[in-house]
Amino acid sequence: MTALDALHTYFGYDAFRPLQAEIIQSVLARRDTLALMPTGGGKSICFQVPTLVMANDNPEKRLCLVITPLIALMRDQVANLQARGIHAVAVYTGMSWDKQRVALDNCLFGPYHFLYCSPERLESEEFRKRLAQLPIGLIAVDEAHCISQWGYDFRPSYLKIAEIRSLLPGVPVLALTATATPETVDDIQAKLGFSEPNVLRKSFHRDNLTYVVRRTDKKEEQIAHILSKVTGSAIVYVRNRKHAQELAERLKNTIGTVDFYHAGLTTQERNARQEAWTEGKTRVIVATNAFGMGIDKPDVRMVIHYDLPSHLESYYQEAGRAGRDGKTAYAVLLYNPAEDKAKLQKRVIDNFPPKEFVEMVYHRTCDFLQIGAGSGMGHHFPLHIDQLCHVMRLPVLQTYSALHILTNAGYIDFEEEHETQPRVQIIVPRRQLGEYNLTHEQTEVLDMLMRSYSGIYTDPQYIHEADSRETHQVLVSLAKRGIITYIPRSVGCSFELKSGRETEIYLSPAIFEERQSRFVEKLKAMLEYADQSQFCREQVLLAYFGETDTVACGHCDVCRELAHRVFAE
Repeated sequence: MTALDALHTYFGYDAFRPLQAEIIQSVLARRDTLALMPTGGGKSICFQVPTLVMANDNPEKRLCLVITPLIALMRDQVANLQARGIHAVAVYTGMSWDKQRVALDNCLFGPYHFLYCSPERLESEEFRKRLAQLPIGLIAVDEAHCISQWGYDFRPSYLKIAEIRSLLPGVPVLALTATATPETVDDIQAKLGFSEPNVLRKSFHRDNLTYVVRRTDKKEEQIAHILSKVTGSAIVYVRNRKHAQELAERLKNTIGTVDFYHAGLTTQERNARQEAWTEGKTRVIVATNAFGMGIDKPDVRMVIHYDLPSHLESYYQEAGRAGRDGKTAYAVLLYNPAEDKAKLQKRVIDNFPPKEFVEMVYHRTCDFLQIGAGSGMGHHFPLHIDQLCHVMRLPVLQTYSALHILTNAGYIDFEEEHETQPRVQIIVPRRQLGEYNLTHEQTEVLDMLMRSYSGIYTDPQYIHEADSRETHQVLVSLAKRGIITYIPRSVGCSFELKSGRETEIYLSPAIFEERQSRFVEKLKAMLEYADQSQFCREQVLLAYFGETDTVACGHCDVCRELAHRVFAE
């Protein structure tokens, strides 16, 4: 089977998009490969197709280990593959070890081709032992910039990927990212242990996307004006949840079908809002940066940023969600020089509070969770940041940042917006259930739980059947009657000490000063992009990502203004 055969047979396409064929051939040649492809460039095909080709040629190397930090994206891709008749499974935080064992057994003994996991799973010794037994022929690392401290979204758990390679000798790595500076490109290859440099990149140039910076001190009015002039689907990005909700409510008065989206919503709410927007029932979604990963909507005509992002990487990625269908689209950044510069300066303080404050947060969080000196290692604690900050009198934003710094330093594992699976335990003995006059629906749900979860009478079990409203309501009714204990799905944070509680915290220059310096440099680059009016917007963006030999786009706000001046002269 050739790569083109696999593309047509499994995915229904007759030709590859630009760069896909080159990446796939590099993977099939068993070369470590770093692929830089803009958002919407079809990254998943680059590991799915070669895996299917290799599986056809050599069943002993039939499995691809896909490492991605996004549980929602895992689920979507597994569902899409299964819908095409391709066996795939995901293992992620919240799954019971019994469920994980079944998934891994299926990969070992069954006709499975894709195993998705989060980088945090790689820290489990038991999980690593099982990986070494699996018929893995390729490791695909999505969002590969997360492994680099030069990147804008460094995650320490990604560093575990290099350790996996020693368990899987000879297995090539395909690293994928949509945005990376030249320094990040080099760092990714070094951290993943590439046998030789091998970077395949697609230009970040977008013919159909017009970049605009609009200077204004009336941003809300400007958004309403722009959306009234440009028809079609739109995203408006803001910095925080409260603003997303408030702005969406006000825009409804002038724009019509507007909704908001952020990570604090339940899974059902997020899915429903994204689906309504994707299907065109909602025209405009006002969102934090939680909205975007895994979105496959080609006809977005407009992406507006109310606030300046902290770096050009995220700006390019978010703006790039416009115009994936190749038709004219706009990326508009609203800029109030005095106000936005002050906000960026405050962002440095919020993201890098004093070291003494970071150590104080460590101890106050341990006190809040009642973790004594030398204890707590390896235990997961749910952590409600608002409650922590209220009780311990801590500022919220700087506390978040301190917890992330402590994670990077290796003292804790703090997971923000951690989604916990629903848990159920049956507390009434089976022989007594007949005394409860159960409804048909209640009987069906209890039978399903007893069949699926062998330990449900002794311990709370993570379950995956509570996503539907009907099942959730039945579980609530059973809990009210005292038949089960039911902890519904929730979104919060989790906290884990990587060693027993320490008495002192040391933050090295690499963890604090160097990262702070890089953060400041990225803020400056973002500010220069917004502030300058002499050079083509796209040229500035492309130069940041290492493309220095490009020509002016001819249609951004700067190019148009320069053309107007020449014409006027």
